[in-house]
Amino acid sequence: MNQLSNVEFMLLQIIAECNQASGYEVNKLIDQRGYREWANIGTTSIYAGLKKLNGKGLIEYENSGEKSGKGPMPVRFAMTEGGMTTLRNEIIASLSSSRECDNRFDLGLAALAFVKKGEAIEALRKRLDFLGETHKKIRQKYESQGGARLPLYVRALFLHPMSLIESEQAFVANIINELMEETKEHV
Repeated sequence: MNQLSNVEFMLLQIIAECNQASGYEVNKLIDQRGYREWANIGTTSIYAGLKKLNGKGLIEYENSGEKSGKGPMPVRFAMTEGGMTTLRNEIIASLSSSRECDNRFDLGLAALAFVKKGEAIEALRKRLDFLGETHKKIRQKYESQGGARLPLYVRALFLHPMSLIESEQAFVANIINELMEETKEHV
């Protein structure tokens, strides 16, 4: 369904943020932000992801012309117009429809600066609808199977995701409110 892997999505965000970046700079930023801990991203997958993004025409690279030491000529990556369009589409999709507790949603949040506040608010409202529908389906399945009469280990399989969804709904509502406040401040 997604055109980009989570690694490619994250790499596009970093390159968009930096305007231009070398693989080393991208790696350094990934370490600083702690992406490795929560997004399961290794150094090899970063370079493979950059190569894939280049192959898809979403980024382009050029030799920087600044060689220091014995290694190869450093390469700098920059976003293409198609790359920025793809990034924006991925952000909107990840904010509006990824499951609760999904790294994809976190990646979308990390890239809020690259979409208009109104677009982010609309996507997050769709996310609230999505979460509401998901909660309703789980609740219906829970009730149809016996609800509170179910053994604890079965109830927990329903109650845990419903609890996570309720928490997520409150979180998303707060983010929407903050974005709306920021929008008012700039008018």
